[in-house]
Amino acid sequence: MTEQSYDVVVVGAGFAGLYALHKFRDQLGLSVAVVELAGDVGGTWYWNRYPGARCDIESFNYSYSFSEELQQEWVWSERFAGQPEILRYLNHVAARFDLRRDIRFGTRVESATFENDGWTIGTSDGATLRAQFLVSGVGNQSLAKQPDFVGLDDFAGDVYYTSAWPHEGVDFTGKRVAVIGTGASGTQVIPVVAEQAAHLTVFQRTPNYAMPIGNGPLDYELQSQLKSNYAALRARSRSSFSGIPYTQAQPSAVAVSPAERRATFEARWSQGGFKLFLDSYQDLFFDPAASEAVAEFIREKIGERVDDPEVAALLTPTDHLFGTKRPPLETNYYEAFNRPNVTLVDLHKNALQRFTSTGIQTEQGSYEFDAVVLAIGFDAISGPLQQLGIRGREGRALTEHWVEGPRTYLGLGVHGFPNLFLITGPQSPAVLYNGPLAIEDHVDWIADSIEHLRANGLRTIEATAEAESDWIEQTLAIADQTLLPRTDSWYMGANIPGKPRVCMVYLGGAPQYREVCAQVADDNYRGFQLS
Repeated sequence: MTEQSYDVVVVGAGFAGLYALHKFRDQLGLSVAVVELAGDVGGTWYWNRYPGARCDIESFNYSYSFSEELQQEWVWSERFAGQPEILRYLNHVAARFDLRRDIRFGTRVESATFENDGWTIGTSDGATLRAQFLVSGVGNQSLAKQPDFVGLDDFAGDVYYTSAWPHEGVDFTGKRVAVIGTGASGTQVIPVVAEQAAHLTVFQRTPNYAMPIGNGPLDYELQSQLKSNYAALRARSRSSFSGIPYTQAQPSAVAVSPAERRATFEARWSQGGFKLFLDSYQDLFFDPAASEAVAEFIREKIGERVDDPEVAALLTPTDHLFGTKRPPLETNYYEAFNRPNVTLVDLHKNALQRFTSTGIQTEQGSYEFDAVVLAIGFDAISGPLQQLGIRGREGRALTEHWVEGPRTYLGLGVHGFPNLFLITGPQSPAVLYNGPLAIEDHVDWIADSIEHLRANGLRTIEATAEAESDWIEQTLAIADQTLLPRTDSWYMGANIPGKPRVCMVYLGGAPQYREVCAQVADDNYRGFQLS
């Protein structure tokens, strides 16, 4: 067994871990080790290689801003980058800043215990790492939801998970395929599999308000224009609620005439991406009437795109308000159900009973398949953190501290767990914000706090119980002013059986959140105990 000491141990080598390593090692001069389960860098983009996997934020926004040279030298080929291109980008970042030499690949964190004034981390390769600071960069959607289908092991065909796709790819040509799940991953994978498979059967539990992504190539002229204005683009991003530089959102969908509202919806729909969601009207998150107006607009669009009225009805959401689940972005998703080789099964009317050796048995019949694709989502936000075996003061487990739902201060620190930092943790705005920019904000804040400790001869920083409780109270109070808690979603932890149903997202918007974090730091890290 080996034992090594560092200033910082970072968990994860995706967007968060890579920037954290660069920031702490290259700019602060700290000794850093990154522990990563995967065989290489990339985080979620290493694992989610399923056909059609693509980011739902524009490439020029879904990228690092910390290096002007990096911004200028990297060339994106599409408006919305696909998984292979994003992974190439992260590989480029790792090589450009020589990050791999401090990353322990193929290694799992199995335990992390706070002792004295630092952390002792046990890893799957038998090593013991000691560090003053433990920083989680595990991400919010890195722990796949575990399937609970009866008889899944009895199925003799191939089973694939969108969250852990084979790196060599899969050829479905001539095969009978099932896809279970019509969330973001299912919405992307279904049209691609439909083009290959002899027959595709889609098992749907809940239809979603999917919107066209509007993807396309980025030509040289547009690339040059964007790069010449990157500083302004980033400034607009950081001043917006979502971290995306949208500036056209009007105050209220219900305060304008139906004709004007319809024209705005049509314009944003045709522009693609999250324009309809985030850049049409500001009250879509708050006013049920506004949410219903855009929901009805999308329902009409679904009806126009799906030939069979009965199939269209099954694909049309009516059980939740628009925006209370993250709406998927799609390319030819609805048109896939017009294909003669695609069948839709509504699990509310025809429940899945069990897997058999040849396929799936439902209440109304049996289906035979050669392969099954599980697009069933993630144990999001708090789930990945609770898999690390973290124990704080007096051996208290993080899972015990979070038994009624995650508790943090600013989404950055946890009471009882000194020198533990969470990058984009629960009760931060990360999952409704542009990920790379949210990551940079958090890593920079963490770096500043570490520098503050070192400059003042201090060893530990820990959220107080009072500050943590006050932050939870503020977060839930803001959430209650929105529509989001009205729907069971992964934002609320409601997609995981037995998981506490509580809003895990700060909904005050990124600018307000950053202002709060800055004020805390300026006030000698108010709400943290330094010692």
